[in-house]
Amino acid sequence: MLPALHAFQPHLLSLLRIVASLVLFSYGTQKVLHFPAGDTVPAVGSLSWVAGLLELTLGFLVLIGFQTRVASFVLSGLMAFAYFMAHAPKSFYPAQNGGVAAILFCFIFLFLVGAGGGPLSLDALLKRKQAVNG
Repeated sequence: MLPALHAFQPHLLSLLRIVASLVLFSYGTQKVLHFPAGDTVPAVGSLSWVAGLLELTLGFLVLIGFQTRVASFVLSGLMAFAYFMAHAPKSFYPAQNGGVAAILFCFIFLFLVGAGGGPLSLDALLKRKQAVNG
């Protein structure tokens, strides 16, 4: 069974990248584009708004798999920063301080720094084209 599952590993990596970035991208659209409408809207230029702008732009880059490692590195740092600034001061325990998503995003994007975007990414497409063109 494990060898059969191993064949799916590259595509599952791409799926993890796509799903994680779509969720993070939705946080950015809510903060910057006000879609879907949320309870609070951060002021333009505020720290929360800048974080939303990074979630929106870099989340889109990771979604399409372009410059995945660089964008994921910045997003991983952003999520670590968000955790320690907004969540950790409330409580030590992530389940109590609301920081579970920030921790998971931080380590998923850190994983993508090392793993790359997988075969279903713009990075992989550009690499294949470069190999063909020499």
